[in-house]
Amino acid sequence: MKTVVMIPTYNEAENIGSLIDELLRLPIGEVEILVVDDDSPDGTGRIVAAREEEDRRVRVVSRKEGRGRGLAGREGFLRALADGAGRIVEMDGDGSHDPDDLPRLLEPVGRGEADVVIGSRFVPGGGVADREWFRDLVSSLARRYLRLVLGVPVHDPTSGYRVFSRRALEAIDPETLRAVDPFIVAEVLYRARTKGLRIVEVPIVFRPRRGGVSKLRPRTLAAYLYRALALRRRG
Repeated sequence: MKTVVMIPTYNEAENIGSLIDELLRLPIGEVEILVVDDDSPDGTGRIVAAREEEDRRVRVVSRKEGRGRGLAGREGFLRALADGAGRIVEMDGDGSHDPDDLPRLLEPVGRGEADVVIGSRFVPGGGVADREWFRDLVSSLARRYLRLVLGVPVHDPTSGYRVFSRRALEAIDPETLRAVDPFIVAEVLYRARTKGLRIVEVPIVFRPRRGGVSKLRPRTLAAYLYRALALRRRG
């Protein structure tokens, strides 16, 4: 079964090379690394393009227009399906998601026990390394809010480390996803619930980003929470 690891990026030149190396060393069978880069000015796309010339398992999609985490994720999902992926992985490119966790995340889908697997920080065995108490508090409140508003019975609804079966991603229908920004994470999870997909959480430890600067801002979180209400109203 072919696994496509889809990584949306923007200014991750300090991290993407080592992440690709770690992923390619994993014993997970046929794999393709698909980096969807939003024309990063730091040269992230060029780094991946150079790796693509050396290794057929690495591909880069360089997006010149319509930047945004949601738009990049949607295009990555569609490319993965078009490439014949049986399992589709979504993960961050900053090193916060440990590639060594990936074999465990793939297992429930591979065994047919789950349609969607979430790498969860908040189930037994999971955690967050070196996290400030204030960010922990904000994250806890956001999780509770999203679970209540969207009705998703998971402990970590904001995790961006996920595995989808092909059937699940087709049911979610990436072509019609509306979020242009990080809210795509909640939108996809909400669709998975409304489609009756089997969702399983597997513990991970979320690590500090290895290099570069976080793109998350307080106003981004505020907009995220407001749009959860709008998504619920739309049904």
